[in-house]
Amino acid sequence: MGLFGFGKKKEEKTASCCCSCSSGVVEQAISECCEPEIKGVCCIKVLGAGCKACHEQYDNVKDAVNNLGLSIEVEYITDMVKVMEYGVMSMPAIVVNEKVISFGKVMKTAEVEKLLQKYGA
Repeated sequence: MGLFGFGKKKEEKTASCCCSCSSGVVEQAISECCEPEIKGVCCIKVLGAGCKACHEQYDNVKDAVNNLGLSIEVEYITDMVKVMEYGVMSMPAIVVNEKVISFGKVMKTAEVEKLLQKYGA
């Protein structure tokens, strides 16, 4: 008997990748099905509810990617089921290589560029 989840095996979390597959854990998904890394970055996503702030964040991320000379397509996700898979409660959020790097505020293009450069972009 597992009281409050004690004594139960932890389940491996699955997440979808940029190619929309959902097989395997996040690390496996990144190595098996993502686009090839370009300067350390393979997937960039903006999570949002479709509001003005979320659209602004999406545009800022696209501008930052273009300014850095990356040929990566930025994905804009508004499906709340997919957003909740990342555990994000406040939007907009930015996901790079399946890791949430920012949430709850609209970042300017220069701020996004600095974040992406931390990943080698």
